[in-house]
Amino acid sequence: MESIISQLGEYKRQIDELMSRIDISGKVAQIDKLEAAASEANFWDQPEAAQRTMQQLARLKSLVDKWQSLAARIADAIELAEIADADMQEELEAEAEALGGIVEAMSLGAMLSGDYDDEDAIFAIHAGAGGVDAQDWAEMLERMYLRWMEQNGYKAEILDRSNGDEAGLKSVTISVKGDKAFGYLQSEEGVHRLVRLSPFDSANRRHTSFAKVELWPDIQSDIEIEVEDRDIRIDTYRASGAGGQHVQKNDTAVRITHLPTGLVVQCQNQRSQAQNRDRAMQILKARLFEMERARQEAEMAELKGENVDAGWGNQIRSYVLHPYQMVKDHRTSVEIGNTAAVLDGRLGDFIEAFLRQKVGD
Repeated sequence: MESIISQLGEYKRQIDELMSRIDISGKVAQIDKLEAAASEANFWDQPEAAQRTMQQLARLKSLVDKWQSLAARIADAIELAEIADADMQEELEAEAEALGGIVEAMSLGAMLSGDYDDEDAIFAIHAGAGGVDAQDWAEMLERMYLRWMEQNGYKAEILDRSNGDEAGLKSVTISVKGDKAFGYLQSEEGVHRLVRLSPFDSANRRHTSFAKVELWPDIQSDIEIEVEDRDIRIDTYRASGAGGQHVQKNDTAVRITHLPTGLVVQCQNQRSQAQNRDRAMQILKARLFEMERARQEAEMAELKGENVDAGWGNQIRSYVLHPYQMVKDHRTSVEIGNTAAVLDGRLGDFIEAFLRQKVGD
């Protein structure tokens, strides 16, 4: 029985540490504040804002209840184990095993409790150095991520896609909707490197190609970013499609250029020019929001003496198809030899290792 008590005590220590790390007590205080606001007589005078508040409240309550319930269950198991006789050992062993699995899952989910981890995501892929091979590589990544999204129950919608000159694509922007989309996909942001025998080289030589993945939380109207009309240029053009009836005959696609930063956002999937403009503006605000957040984090890191380098050449993951088969994540050192499975969307090992590394930071 002592070993069971010791095991349960370790689970309690882990959960207490994680609850402190993600500030459950602070979230309880936030719930109280939101409930007080919801009880005000004029709360529903602004229905959209009120609805967002209620959604935030529901998410917080669900999160806090999950952690508090687990902590209480572990405490009950410890209390029972301390007074139980040998007849209950088998039952307590089963409970300890069940709790172990829950603690492991919760420790992984602990890194998905950030401010925006619950949000939908805007996910973009850009071909980098490597010419036609890089554009082909960008399309391979598009397929890989669309497969991962499908396998994990996410709704993916292509907002804009620019085809390559000869093959592949230059860039694609995807809306990803589903549980903790931004939280899970943050492991994929960065430069991805491919090494293979080029199908576009008549001499069949080995080529190295790069593509860059970008990610923003799709928090839409929650973003408090002001964009002045004088700071943007809006261009319209005819949306591309599969041909025939799918090709728009009017200039419904919209391109917005933010002049101060040079950011360019395009959207062509909506039915009307006005809808494309609204969605493009939401994406622009999300990118400006993320840019400002990254700037603040970089300044803080510089004050701490950390080396912050988000250079293009710093690949996060390498996919080697020749002379051997291996996908290696350079941040976590996870290596997988089944490259076909990875390129078919099986990214769970990389995502989990990244999140566990963050828990350990």
